[in-house]
Amino acid sequence: MIRKAKIKDIKQIQDLIAYFAKLDVMLPRSLNELYEHIRDFWVYEDKSKVVGCAALHISWDDLAEVKSVAVAKKFHGKRIGFNLVSACLAEAQAIGAKKVFVLTYKADFFKKLGFKRVKNSSLPHKIWAECINCCKFPNCQEVAMLKIL
Repeated sequence: MIRKAKIKDIKQIQDLIAYFAKLDVMLPRSLNELYEHIRDFWVYEDKSKVVGCAALHISWDDLAEVKSVAVAKKFHGKRIGFNLVSACLAEAQAIGAKKVFVLTYKADFFKKLGFKRVKNSSLPHKIWAECINCCKFPNCQEVAMLKIL
């Protein structure tokens, strides 16, 4: 079941993200950051356990970002990630965003959802403010992708 995240989900969301961060395929998120941005998150719940998450973050004007897409390994191949990102895209459209971007190491996944690769420099400078504090800056290998809604 896909639903908006609740406060009680935050530690499970962090554990899920931390697993993939340790594999170096996504960025870690602090508990503080997750609590502050709980309203951005969608979760997939199976038997009262969060096994997938994705967040929609409003960046600027008509631009939003899909972040922190993670699905427990045991649940890969069941379209949970696809459905979580689709929920984010539907929400983006409902609130008036015209474009959604991702910064990702998994470009093929997002390509299947209609995202197209763009130059990092095509995104507003405001987006890169978060990157300065990242442990991978300035040698990040994330790919910028954009979807027009």
